[in-house]
Amino acid sequence: MASGKKVASPAGQYFAEVLRLMRGGVGLSQNDLGSRMNYTGAAVSAVETCAKPATDEFIDAAEKALDAGGVIGAASKYLHLERYPEHFQGFVQLEQEALSVASWCTHLIDGLLQTEDYARAVLRCGFPPLGEEQVEQLVLARMERAALLTRAPVCVVTTIIEEAALRRRMGGAETMKAQYAHLLTCAERSNVVLQVMPLERGEHAGVEGPLTVIETPEYERLVYMEYNGTSSLLSKPADVGVLARRG
Repeated sequence: MASGKKVASPAGQYFAEVLRLMRGGVGLSQNDLGSRMNYTGAAVSAVETCAKPATDEFIDAAEKALDAGGVIGAASKYLHLERYPEHFQGFVQLEQEALSVASWCTHLIDGLLQTEDYARAVLRCGFPPLGEEQVEQLVLARMERAALLTRAPVCVVTTIIEEAALRRRMGGAETMKAQYAHLLTCAERSNVVLQVMPLERGEHAGVEGPLTVIETPEYERLVYMEYNGTSSLLSKPADVGVLARRG
């Protein structure tokens, strides 16, 4: 019979093992390392046994305390990825490095452009329902993606939003008011282009559903589509070309 105990992610387990090995390699106890990091030995033990995940602050402190040459600090990127659903992690890696991102949004505003409250409302309406801790973890992860808008080198972000997505009152009137204001702020950026497909335009090529086109640093175009907790990433030029033109 399953115990229900949450198992740490592979990246979390690997980080814990690396931390143990590096600490042991320089002859430090958990208390010794904790003292150098301004943490308790119990806090170090909790991370090494995967009882608690390592925070960004913990990772930075361990990197400095062990003079790890970037080995400890590098874990942050991969631990951050695991805040996202498994089917979405590969896309996030591509998005973070993209030269351009173009999305077609039919029923929800693009996650890159969502406010915290809007994202929270979206995540709470899923089924089966998520626990509040998981919702907040996913909201934080979604907000971190927005760093792409201000990243250097610049990423060009183009979004076409169906009017229906703007009219859907996710989270209520105040949440939508703040979301509209945020969209206007985003649209003021020179690297962001927002367009709205009006409801009165009944027939158009995007009615088959949402998609995102990513241009990689190698100038390759990929199409990402997500539906009901699954996703597809297409790279075949013929498929990408047809789907990209639908936007």
